[in-house]
This record gives sequence, structure tokens and C-alpha cells, in this order.
Amino acid sequence: MEKELSKAERTRRFILETTAPIFNKKGYAGTSLSDLTEATGLTKGSIYGNFANKEEVAAAAFDYNSGMIRKQIQDRVQKAITYYDKLLVYAQVYHSFTRTATFPAGGCPILNTAVDADDTNPLLKEKAAHAVLRWKKSIENLIQSGIEAGEFRADVDINGTALSMIALIEGGIMIAKVTNTPANLDAVLKTVDALVTALKPVQQ
Repeated sequence: MEKELSKAERTRRFILETTAPIFNKKGYAGTSLSDLTEATGLTKGSIYGNFANKEEVAAAAFDYNSGMIRKQIQDRVQKAITYYDKLLVYAQVYHSFTRTATFPAGGCPILNTAVDADDTNPLLKEKAAHAVLRWKKSIENLIQSGIEAGEFRADVDINGTALSMIALIEGGIMIAKVTNTPANLDAVLKTVDALVTALKPVQQ
């Protein structure tokens, strides 16, 4: 049973749930204090009584947004039986980024934050980098387990495959977003499917 939250914890969660979509849509620089107060109905003092500054709210909002996606992936990976199916979960979850309310409003927070922060905000850039590396490690672990289970070839380039999957998914999202054409992402995700299928041993 989840423990009952204190008033301060409830307020902090409310701020995050309310402002996370704003940061993901408008970015750090594009989000003003008035955006936060208007969305939450709280005063500047109430918001900064729970967070030190706007950067801290943005960092927590990134964690909240990326956590939404990570939970969806983890839940579906656990339910998938084969390592092939587990790897395809990433493409399946990101395929829904414009098609379901369970995906953070505004698209992929990793892509959005990486582009938004670039070299102008070290904290957010570090957050995005950490998320990418954690994602890469998760894919590598699944591939390694698939090799050990005999599902995938022993000579698979684990590092290269993990990076390629991430690059294809994030690149597909970027193209779909900028062209306002979800079908472009669908086309890229077919390549992800082919990449994962190619990990299987060649049938004699």
C-alpha cells in the first residue's frame, strides 16, 4: 500500500504533474514563471517553496516525463516472453507517442530536452544524457540475455545495435514531429523491426 503523502509532497507532485507537459512542449527557455503559476493556480512563493528555482522544476519535470515512458516500457518488457519481443517493445511504445494520452504531451522528453538544453543548460543536458545511457544499457542487457538464451547470434555488435535502435527511434520521432507526418515514424520503426530481426541466427 502506498504511504499517505504529506501536504508538501502532494503539492510538489501536483506542481510536477501540472508543469511537466508545459516544459516538454515549450522547453526550459520557452517556459515562463507565469506559465507555471497560471497552470497550477499557485503563487511564485508556493512554487519556489517546493523547488529552489525554475531549473529545479524543469529537472524534476524531465524525470517525471521520462519516468512515464520508462514505466510503460518496463511493464511491457516484463510481460513479453521472448527477448525478441522484449526488444520490440521500445519501438511499440514510441510508436504511440502521437496516438495515446499515456505518452507525455509534447513528445519524447529525451529528444526535446537534448535539443532544448544543448550546451546552454548543463543540468538538463546531463539529465538527457543519463537517460540515453540508461536506455542504451537496458537494450544491451536484453541483447546479451538473448544471446545467452540462444535467441540471438553470438557475434552481434551489442553496442552498435543499441545505439542504432535509439538513433532510429529518436530520429524517426524528430522527422515525424517536424513534418507533422506520423507515417514517417512508422517507416523508420519498420527498420528497427528489421534490425532486431537480423539479430536472430540465420536459419540453415
